[in-house]
Amino acid sequence: MKLAARHIAIVRLSALGDVAMTVPVITALIEQNPDLKITVISKPFVKPLFAHLSNVNFIEAKVYDEHKGVLGLRKLSKAVLDLKIDAFVDLHDVIRTKILRSFIRMHGVPVAVINKGRQEKKELTKSQNKVFKQLPTTHDRYVEAFSALGIMLDWPFNAQAPKQPLLEKTAQLMGDWKGKAIAIAPFAAYEAKMYPLDLIREVLEKLSALDRYKIFLFGGGKNEKTLLEKLAVGLNNTQVVVGQLDLAAELALISNMDLMISMDSANGHLAANYGIPVLTLWGATHPYLGFTPYGQSMEQQLLPDLEKYPEIPTSVYGNKLPESHKDVMRSILPDKVVKKIQKLLK
Repeated sequence: MKLAARHIAIVRLSALGDVAMTVPVITALIEQNPDLKITVISKPFVKPLFAHLSNVNFIEAKVYDEHKGVLGLRKLSKAVLDLKIDAFVDLHDVIRTKILRSFIRMHGVPVAVINKGRQEKKELTKSQNKVFKQLPTTHDRYVEAFSALGIMLDWPFNAQAPKQPLLEKTAQLMGDWKGKAIAIAPFAAYEAKMYPLDLIREVLEKLSALDRYKIFLFGGGKNEKTLLEKLAVGLNNTQVVVGQLDLAAELALISNMDLMISMDSANGHLAANYGIPVLTLWGATHPYLGFTPYGQSMEQQLLPDLEKYPEIPTSVYGNKLPESHKDVMRSILPDKVVKKIQKLLK
C-alpha cells in the first residue's frame, strides 16, 4: 500500500467503548505504514488508550469547555491544522464532528467520514418485519472510512496491544495469586444491557466455590462500587476494583487478565484490545449490530432466548426495551455462564 498522506488526523469523541474500538484499526494503520503519523482527537480521559502506540499524537477535545460550540470547534480545528495534516477522518459523524470537519475541509484538507449504517441498523431493530442479518462491524466501518482516502488496510489484522507491567497498586491487587484471573464488568450504560445483579451473585458464588480463580469486579462511580462491594461479601478471592485505579492502571490490570466477562459495554473492548478472551452477555442488543469486541468468536457471545424474545435487538444502544422483554437477560442462566467460563479457561 502506498499512501500520499503522511499525517492523518482522526476524530472520535463519543463513549469509551466506541473510542476503544478505534485502537485495533489505528494499530493496523501504523504497523502497515511505519512512517505514517496519526493524530487522535478525542476527550481527555481516553488518552491512555493510545499510550502504547508509536507515531500517535493526541489532541484533547474539551467539548464542554475550551472547545464548546462553533467558536470552540473552530479553535480546535486551528490546533489540528497547525499540525500540517494531510487528511482528516471523521469516525463519529455527529453535529460536533460535522462542524469540525467543515472547518478542516475549508483549508483544502481531504476528509473521509464513517458510514454508520443508520438505516440498516434501523431495519435490524424494528419490532416487526425485522431484517435479521449480520451488519458490518464498527471496526469494519472504521476501515471503510480510510478506504475513501485510498488507504486500503490488510484487515482483519492481528492488532493486539502488549501486556502492560503491573504498577505497585495493581500488583497489590493481584497479590501473589498464580492461578487464572477473571475480570467481571456487570454494568452497562442502560439496564436493558445488564445481567441482573442477583444472577451475577449466583455466578460469583459458583466461581468462588471452585476456589481456582481470582475475580476482579469492574465498574465506575460510587453507586456501582457500593453494589459490587455487596456482591463480593463472603466470596473467596473476589476483589472490587472500582475507585482504586485511574484508567491507565486499570488498563494494565485488564491486560493481565485471563478472561473478561462483560456486557455489551466498554470493558469488553478494552480487554479485547489486549488479546484477552472476552465473554459477552447480550440483552437488548445483539452481535449483528456490529459491536462485538475485536477478534472474539460467536462462541464467546452468550445470547438470550431469541424465540421467547423475538424483538431482540430492540435498539442500537440498548436504551429501548418493550415491557414484554424486560426479563430478557434472565433467560441466560448462571450455570450456562459458569460452564462457558470454565470452557474458555481450560
